Amino acid sequence: MNERIVAPVLCPIRGAAHRAVAALVLAGAAWAARAVWQIRLAAAGQPLSGPPDQGDGKHRPLNALENTYHFVSSLADVTTVLCAIAFLAWLWRARDNALALSGRPLRDAWPWVYAGWIVPIVNLWIPRRIIADIYRASAPDDRMPRIVNWWWGLWLVSILSATGLMYTDTTTDAVIARAYTDLPPLLMADAAVVGAAVTGVFVVRALTAAQQKRMH
Repeated sequence: MNERIVAPVLCPIRGAAHRAVAALVLAGAAWAARAVWQIRLAAAGQPLSGPPDQGDGKHRPLNALENTYHFVSSLADVTTVLCAIAFLAWLWRARDNALALSGRPLRDAWPWVYAGWIVPIVNLWIPRRIIADIYRASAPDDRMPRIVNWWWGLWLVSILSATGLMYTDTTTDAVIARAYTDLPPLLMADAAVVGAAVTGVFVVRALTAAQQKRMH
């Protein structure tokens, strides 16, 4: 779908970039804490009373460590939502600036800035393509930073790992039981999320710097 450029209007992007970076750091730290608590659960070992979910709708009382993990896991979920909001707000401004700087439409229409992350199958490539198009439109003479590919690779690993775990671990109590018996898959998923958050910081900084350079 083509977009008609009405007028070149540049939006301030530095503030949105700072908020996106802060949110990415916060989310990465929360998921790192989640991994630490999973390691603590594995080190403590499963109680003699068995996993929290006893089956047939029965649940035993959680111990102190398990209760704390529920809190840490919820915190990671909240920071992920905040991170998504801040990142998309920055991405929207970056896209508007790319349109103004290049004077030509991008390959993907504006709804894909949001839908590209949640529509199955196409979410495996649309968000990266949007980032790449924004960068090329903002800095046509520069080579796209390799960190974009590292970020997207880690993001794909994280969502594919999460999808696989969701089939077996649909509740926090199920994740606790997995930490007691099969820790590595959980740590791999957490490490991918943290890696995607860290590399995402550099993606935001690189693209923002490219646009700031053109603006000046």
